[in-house]
Amino acid sequence: MTQRIAGFDYQRVTVADEVALNVAVGGNGSPIVLLHGFPQTHLMWRHVAADLAADHTVICPDLRGYGASDKPADTDGQTYAKRTMGADIVALARAFGHDRFALTGHDRGALVAIRTALDHPDTVTHLAALDVLPTLDMWEVMHGTTAAIGFHLYLMAQPPGLPEQLISASADTFFGHFLDIWTRDPRAIPADIRATYLAASRNAVASIVADYRASAHIDVEHDRIDRAAGTVLRMPVSVLQQDWGAALGFDARSLWRAWAPDLHHETVTCGHFMAEESPAEVTKALRDLLNRQ
Repeated sequence: MTQRIAGFDYQRVTVADEVALNVAVGGNGSPIVLLHGFPQTHLMWRHVAADLAADHTVICPDLRGYGASDKPADTDGQTYAKRTMGADIVALARAFGHDRFALTGHDRGALVAIRTALDHPDTVTHLAALDVLPTLDMWEVMHGTTAAIGFHLYLMAQPPGLPEQLISASADTFFGHFLDIWTRDPRAIPADIRATYLAASRNAVASIVADYRASAHIDVEHDRIDRAAGTVLRMPVSVLQQDWGAALGFDARSLWRAWAPDLHHETVTCGHFMAEESPAEVTKALRDLLNRQ
């Protein structure tokens, strides 16, 4: 049985040439778009989305390359650039009649959300990022033996061929590894949802690798250009994050402040999959963000 967010309508929306996204939409009111992370689909928002739909229009797509959305081949190194994926999200919101919207992302979705907000500051009214650093900072803080926690980042940054072959050979083990080690409360991802995530990822190895590969190359270049130009996130920004700094030796709040002058940064005690482990905490943070001017 196909898993869905209860009470939400499902559509396929064309956002670019030969790219359509699978989208769940529910509620009424000011719009907020929720972008999922790795190795998940839009279903990671099932609790938060249902709550927010009481007074917001909530739009939950599968990112290009993930879930039931289209997975174009990466022919030029830009197909899965966060700039390209962000343009998908702007086109998606406009397809529903929204020229301005709040945007929230977790993990990979947060990287898409950050780039969307940098590229479209007059379109994104509020930004929330869950458990990431901006791409350039992420690469700069990882070094030495502590960088082993990000081994998958280095694996998927390699040229096409080897990463796809290795991961495809043991896809469920590879993707399941992250669902296991990044979750403090295993009950947060029940067996049926876990099976959905694994099936979706198993069928998207090439596009998932392309997404990660872009973050080691073109996404870094886009961030460097913005940093040199002094470009910042002009909207209210909220960040929920585990205390990575304790392990990796950096001050996450300071790194974020350089990008987001209007910042609320909060350290959480749950695992990485916070929208599933602590949905009430995430929902409250998003409501607080939406109330900021």
